[in-house]
Amino acid sequence: MKIVVFGLTMSSSWGNGHATLWRGLARALIRRGHRFVFFEHDVPYYAGTRDLWEIPGGELVLYPSWDEVLPYAQSHLADADVAMVTSYCPDAVVATRLALDSPAQLRTFYDMDTPVTLDGLRAGGEVAYLSPEGLGGFDLVLSFTGGPALTELRTRLGARRTAALYGHVDPDVHRPVEPLPGEHADVSYLGTYAADRQAALETLFIEPARQMPERRFLIAGAQYPHDFPWTNNVYFRRHLPPPEHPAFFCSSGLTVNVTRRAMAEMGWCPSGRLFEAAACGVPILSDRWDGLDSFLTPVAEILTAATTAEAIDAISLPREELARIAAAARERVLAEHTSDVRAAELEALLDAAVRGDGWQSPEDVDVDAGTAEGTLAMEARR
Repeated sequence: MKIVVFGLTMSSSWGNGHATLWRGLARALIRRGHRFVFFEHDVPYYAGTRDLWEIPGGELVLYPSWDEVLPYAQSHLADADVAMVTSYCPDAVVATRLALDSPAQLRTFYDMDTPVTLDGLRAGGEVAYLSPEGLGGFDLVLSFTGGPALTELRTRLGARRTAALYGHVDPDVHRPVEPLPGEHADVSYLGTYAADRQAALETLFIEPARQMPERRFLIAGAQYPHDFPWTNNVYFRRHLPPPEHPAFFCSSGLTVNVTRRAMAEMGWCPSGRLFEAAACGVPILSDRWDGLDSFLTPVAEILTAATTAEAIDAISLPREELARIAAAARERVLAEHTSDVRAAELEALLDAAVRGDGWQSPEDVDVDAGTAEGTLAMEARR
């Protein structure tokens, strides 16, 4: 297939989770023989933090304005099998119009921020990357979030066919490596600052740091404010490019995962960072949300906490126990949550949408509808 995507960014991982996910998925799709083209509006804040300039085997189109790139986009869509628009694409509305009017065999929308999308609609505001007509014109709407979100995409936005395409990890990039020199920490956290994550981050990370002054805590990420509640044993790395993520994870005895409020409330929305840390062989302490146990099994493969006391108990577990949990999580992720697995799922979903019939993989046949896999299969079959 020739897949043409109009998205947020692949060229810069600064302050967004889209870039790393697209890099892994693009590599997997290209390895599987597909042609991949990604259109990205060249904006200053990503240009200044660019850490990818080309897609090996594919094409990254950085354009200064929509009017300038329009003829080139039309030429690519003229022989495209799949035209895809994603959430937070700066030109999503005009790109949607172009995709729907194109001769592409399949017109798709990939909402990589479904909880944020639905949260905005419920609040009565406009969602900048949605056209006024909603999603009814697309042949297939993919969602980073499964479960009830898929139904809401149909009822609120008119999506005719929905399926979950979850986060993933590229194990060629994220794997056990040597720690960062001089950066050892007992507990780490990697993530862009977000106000709606702050309460959970203070519960699972900042307050444990206050109560465990003998331990070293390390944060890496962008956009942290000056009034962030730092403590003497919390250290900070500003922007950490994806190539350094594995060494960052491997520099800590345990890493914390905190989910944004809208994602946690909706559930069935695993962050790509969850799978990245697991693939690096690092034990994870996460907040709790519906559907988490469909991706990693609590206690056996991941630790969870809702209070500071529970977080401290997890951090204090013997190293041998933490190592066992980390090994089990890595095995699960490499089997079920890699970029190659998602590329195969995407192939099957696109093929089913073209044929107009349902999709299911053998392991989904008897899966309960309440699980992530069951939801994926049932929604795709519709």
